[in-house]
Amino acid sequence: MSLQVEKLEKNMAKMTIEASAEELDKAIESAYQKQKGKISIPGFRKGKVPRQVVEKMYGKEVFYEDAANELIPNAYEKALEECEEDIVSSPKIEVTQIEAGKPFIFTATVALKPEVKLGKYKGVKVEKADTNVTDEEVNEVIERERENNARSISVEDRPVKDGDMTVIDFEGFVDGVAFEGGKGENYPLTIGSGAFIPGFEEQLVGAQIGNEVEVNVTFPEDYQAEELKGKAAVFKCTVKEIKEKELPELDDEFASEVSEFDTLDAYKEDVKKNLEEKKAKEAKDAKEEAVIEAIVEDAEMDIPEAMIETQQKQMVDEFAQRMTMQGLSMEQYFQFTGASYPQLIEQVKPQAEKRIKARLVLEAVAAAEKIEVSDEEYDKEMESMAEVYQMEVSKVKEILGEKEAKNIRQDLAVRKAAEFVVENAKEK
Repeated sequence: MSLQVEKLEKNMAKMTIEASAEELDKAIESAYQKQKGKISIPGFRKGKVPRQVVEKMYGKEVFYEDAANELIPNAYEKALEECEEDIVSSPKIEVTQIEAGKPFIFTATVALKPEVKLGKYKGVKVEKADTNVTDEEVNEVIERERENNARSISVEDRPVKDGDMTVIDFEGFVDGVAFEGGKGENYPLTIGSGAFIPGFEEQLVGAQIGNEVEVNVTFPEDYQAEELKGKAAVFKCTVKEIKEKELPELDDEFASEVSEFDTLDAYKEDVKKNLEEKKAKEAKDAKEEAVIEAIVEDAEMDIPEAMIETQQKQMVDEFAQRMTMQGLSMEQYFQFTGASYPQLIEQVKPQAEKRIKARLVLEAVAAAEKIEVSDEEYDKEMESMAEVYQMEVSKVKEILGEKEAKNIRQDLAVRKAAEFVVENAKEK
């Protein structure tokens, strides 16, 4: 295998990779062996047609595509090991020569890691976040907990009021004619939830169980059903059930039921403590993001589009993995949301570019400050990974290999660089 690298404009490069004629012939033979069981030619038993006969009938290039697909991954991997450039994108492959008896040649166009010219990265000024926790915020958390522990009580002695959980029958009419999809029976509707079109739920307030109520509404201009957009409609509704929430008393008994504490005061103190910890973490994260954004803004770099495209694809792949873990395929996700793969790729582009810039400036800071990762720090990371995967540390190191170990050390250096710039930042 031989390699030539030609640098192009905008941090791009073309790698010309050559495999020997012998390697190509082996790949062609391998392709023939994999396919011969499917080849049927009169006069020969299936799977017994000689390669020369197949090539004579269909042309010598009949196995070229499969041979190229077999050769390219290994040859490209070897070229990456030999190449001294820092490649930061997936390759765009083009076969330039494939012919039996001759070397196999292809090109891989890739993005190279751009040079970063740092501006100011020490003493960056950022806004100080407010981490104080108010009594109102504590009460909001407790009220949500009361809502979560509320009971539903059936009501029969009063009409519907805002916030009630009702069960209704309804049928909608436009110009006196019932329309498709406008009818429902035993439909659960919480008044004030905004689940129905504007104005519908409010008109049920005051309705008695069993009595028919006419609700007059106008469909929004952007309503999904084309034939109903902007149309006035009348819904004939009957309330069949009314239920209201009964919140638990705010006392020591409530506190003991929803927490590990015996008194309401102790529970409130714990809620406040948790909010303070949450706000402190959010402030720390916000400060780090603001500092890095400021450093990026003051730095100079020319990011190749191919690098961004690779990051976009990686982010969508990560999203797909999360969906799979939740039991949802991407096909189902697209079906439910009406989105498409190209739309999702375009949607993540700003975040992809932001992620790349942050990484590049932190790598540059690590280099400028000669930030290194000690063996102790690396071993601690290995121990954390071993705990997550429930494996021996030695096994984790063995699986990772030299290349991945280098990447993890670089990740740790970037993390230390982030800590460095935050520690050296100033709050306004």
